[in-house]
Amino acid sequence: MIIDTHAHLDFPEYKTDLESVLLRAREAGIGSIINVGTSLATSKKCIALAHRFENIYVSVGIHPHDASRVSEQTWHELELLLGESKIVAIGETGLDYYRNKSPHEAQQALFEKHLALAKKHNLPVIIHCRDASDDCLKILNKYKNGALKGVVHCFSGTKETAKECLDMGLFLSFAGPITFKNAQNLREVAKTVPVERLLLETDCPFLAPHPKRGERNEPSYLSFVIPVFAEIYGLSPDDIVRITSFNAYTLFGIGEPVPEGEIAYAIRNSLYINLTNRCSMECSFCMRTSYPIVKGHNLHLKREPATEEVLGAIGDPGRYDEIVFCGYGEPTERLDVLKAVAADLKSKGKRIRLDTNGHGDLINGRSIANELKGLIDTICISLNAETAEKYTAICKPVFGEKAYPAMLQFIKDAKKVIPNVQVSVVEIPDIDIEKCRKIAMDLGVDFRIRKYNVLG
Repeated sequence: MIIDTHAHLDFPEYKTDLESVLLRAREAGIGSIINVGTSLATSKKCIALAHRFENIYVSVGIHPHDASRVSEQTWHELELLLGESKIVAIGETGLDYYRNKSPHEAQQALFEKHLALAKKHNLPVIIHCRDASDDCLKILNKYKNGALKGVVHCFSGTKETAKECLDMGLFLSFAGPITFKNAQNLREVAKTVPVERLLLETDCPFLAPHPKRGERNEPSYLSFVIPVFAEIYGLSPDDIVRITSFNAYTLFGIGEPVPEGEIAYAIRNSLYINLTNRCSMECSFCMRTSYPIVKGHNLHLKREPATEEVLGAIGDPGRYDEIVFCGYGEPTERLDVLKAVAADLKSKGKRIRLDTNGHGDLINGRSIANELKGLIDTICISLNAETAEKYTAICKPVFGEKAYPAMLQFIKDAKKVIPNVQVSVVEIPDIDIEKCRKIAMDLGVDFRIRKYNVLG
């Protein structure tokens, strides 16, 4: 289900065909739409639309263009609207120094009032920032230690501004211009934004994407934007839809939560198998117990699945390029199930990869590499540090000082029987990447660097 987090369907551009617009949105897979107020009057119209249509939600606010014309009575009436149902955000609000329709001081004061209102009601804020990044960031920084949450919509700033917004915990969204042929700089900025902090929006009726540029925009046109994000992030369109919908649910509480305990989950053209949440390490960089979400999939298993359940969750594996044993636990904790599932998949001609911490021998009390022969095509083992001491400090293995040499021995054993063996490290300051690379070279295996906090 796609979620358009910023629309203006109350505008006169939709006066004659709103129901047709919403029908096209449903046909394009748009599940929910947040209709965003820009004044007291439009905020009231947004609420009326939300009462009329089940899939429309509301943000109430006053655009910075009107900052100099907001009376105390207007603001009081806006606050009273928060008693209505289906209001999920405050805004749009912020600063616009491009058109300068209100003095900067008035815009700043109104922006702060919106932020205070959002904090008071524990609502996210939808932020408009145009040619005003420095002042916008200064004001946001005043609230970052409070309950600040929200999105900078239709982002058009620099990589540096994006990073500051992300560091404050904000989401970013990019509208139709991300698709324009001359928007390479904007796409480069988008690449620096983790997909886990991305939202979809149209800002309709404005900013229609290519190839509809210059036309009235509408929610169904997100179908032109999603493939561009898929290319930017090296993901599939389905991945973008799933992840951004989860992000919208996280921020605004609309849509549906992802189902807990996914056994088989797809990312790009690979299918991942989640056998267990148990692991023999408690790595400092791992969010296995605190936030078991990977690319919009919830990997917290309520119980460990039997072989038949795993095969049932996989279904027909034919459309996947690769099957990967990799959940938020260590797959060799359940070696018998791993082997049984791998054997079934191998009988169907599938390529299989195992991502492991390399503790399989210690976990199972025997050397297991030979048991994986003929079942696993690629094995990726987490090296994670250049010394045993650093490994123990960072990864906190339950096997203590035995863990690092056992992991190195497993790499050597795997190299004898597995066609492709890789070792990996997470790119964190404590790790000497080049020393780890030399260890891999000395072992005669491939080396891979994993970005910190980037999963899947």
